[in-house]
Amino acid sequence: MSSTTSELSGVPGVASSEELADTANYLASLQLPSGQIPWFTGGHCDPWNHVEVAMALTISGYAREARAAYRWLGDTQLGDGSWFNYYVGDRVKDTRLDTNVCAYIATGLYHYVLATEDVDFAAELWPTVERALEFVLRWQLDDGTIRWSLDAQGRPESYALLTGSSSIFHSLRCGVALAERLDRAKPEWELAAGRLGHAVARHPGAFAPKNEFAMDWYYPMFCGALRGDAGVKRLDDGWERHVMDELGVRCVSTNDWVTAAETAECVLTLDALGLTSRALDLLGCTRLHRRDDGAYWTGVVYPTRTTFPDRETTSYTAAAVLLAADALSSSSKAAGIFRHDELATPVDLAEPGCPLGR
Repeated sequence: MSSTTSELSGVPGVASSEELADTANYLASLQLPSGQIPWFTGGHCDPWNHVEVAMALTISGYAREARAAYRWLGDTQLGDGSWFNYYVGDRVKDTRLDTNVCAYIATGLYHYVLATEDVDFAAELWPTVERALEFVLRWQLDDGTIRWSLDAQGRPESYALLTGSSSIFHSLRCGVALAERLDRAKPEWELAAGRLGHAVARHPGAFAPKNEFAMDWYYPMFCGALRGDAGVKRLDDGWERHVMDELGVRCVSTNDWVTAAETAECVLTLDALGLTSRALDLLGCTRLHRRDDGAYWTGVVYPTRTTFPDRETTSYTAAAVLLAADALSSSSKAAGIFRHDELATPVDLAEPGCPLGR
């Protein structure tokens, strides 16, 4: 692990620059010699959250550690472009192939380029990104949605998930932008994103019902598929159901269990919609999860204020807070990636005969 000073500015009333540096140092301390970043010491790693932590390390001055994280993905990628769901060190824990998990490297690597302008490293990892997104797009359905996974026997699930497809939409757009930076044209990715974004924004019934989960509420706006007044309306319509005032975002609307990762992602969603004041207020709730060492409790149950899972801190939770702090402080050159400032306006491609059209 390399020692560094955080490049992130503090967010007044939420976290000082020194506190953000402590969190970045905590994340760097979790990384294994292979480059893999587990959820916590001795825990498992999944490629999506691994990328999330790499992004947080990038903007915090740990570019070397971020590169090691992306190289680990290059080293472990399967021949079809995918990754398994969970790894523990050199061992595979779960052999399911999740399309969203596999797509996220495109978001991470484009974020890295924005933050560092290190195009040479992006070129080194480009084949990994290309194989990953080509794997994902094999599972796009006729209605534009994308099957969420293949089981341990390699059998594709018959349905799509709104959160997963939303995240893939953002990853495809980042993949297109990365391709342009590297002078590689990928118009087929842009068209696939247009079909997928239309489904996310206009056809929520095309996805398996998971309405109780906060991510299904805010991800269509978080990914940039649903913007403007329509996005604000969806956010406001679900606010009371999914947010506990002055505490944060419920992971599941049926329980008073607030998770800091969902809270931080909702902050990014508010920021993307231009609701900066609300975003600052909500980010302040994450202080209720912060530990003195810079780590963050995964979740807190109310009214007992007990941690759940019991005393668990997770790397992806701390990473989400750092990414939200970066967005609100505009500390790094990648701060606008979730505001979609660095991405082309997506095309809206309705399927033939779609009654909702443009």
